[in-house]
Amino acid sequence: MFDNNDNLAVSLVQFDILCEDKNANLEYIENVVSSLRGETDLVVLPEMCTTGFSMNSHLLAESNDDSTISRLKQLAKENDLAICGSFIAADEGSYFNRGFFITPYNAYYYDKRHLFRMGDEFKFLSPGNEKLIINYKGFNICLLICYDLRFPVWARNVNNGYDLLLYVANWSASKTNVWNTLLSARAIENLCYVCGVNRTGTDVYNLNYKGESQLVDPEGNKIIDLGQKQNQTSTVYISKKKLKDFRLKFPVWKDADKFKLK
Repeated sequence: MFDNNDNLAVSLVQFDILCEDKNANLEYIENVVSSLRGETDLVVLPEMCTTGFSMNSHLLAESNDDSTISRLKQLAKENDLAICGSFIAADEGSYFNRGFFITPYNAYYYDKRHLFRMGDEFKFLSPGNEKLIINYKGFNICLLICYDLRFPVWARNVNNGYDLLLYVANWSASKTNVWNTLLSARAIENLCYVCGVNRTGTDVYNLNYKGESQLVDPEGNKIIDLGQKQNQTSTVYISKKKLKDFRLKFPVWKDADKFKLK
């Protein structure tokens, strides 16, 4: 969208995902993304954006080459923007909650590390073990998924390795306060922008979701909050220069503890 690499336009898309109805959800996504052509650089969708949070992996899983990712690749290319979210993936006999970051020319993937125990996610899906950081339009971007938000060591921004941290989520309404608190905490401790996109509506297990998708600055202040509107899309701009200036002025990252994960 922009010729310079100082600003990035990020569009947050929260919506009521229809339970396990891939075609209907993809049609909604396609309509929203097409309407954003020329207006944004990056479209952020909720977790499991084509099915809702479902453990029917044996029925819903697809490979990286099947219909869902193929349609999203075409959508990104046609509208000259990036799209991220997650889907239920099948890969070499295992199933994953797989994050995707699709640009007009490339596709990148991240398998959710922390599987939601209380929803039995660990019984049906396998965890990932590699972080993903993408360089896109001058910004280094890290993509994580929902329950990952609770685990700060996994998100640790080592030597300012990323500028924008994304959480795509199906975060239930009963834990909304936790969602709001931890998004701000991750931004403050990692000196980065944090964008969390959550769904609305009710899922196949009758869990309710309130949305409250938001983008937070490195000081923990909300730049935008979509609130609890059922279907809502908003675009916000973030500045690489402002982030760099803040990191120079307040370089707490230089004193960060070193962690090694097994």
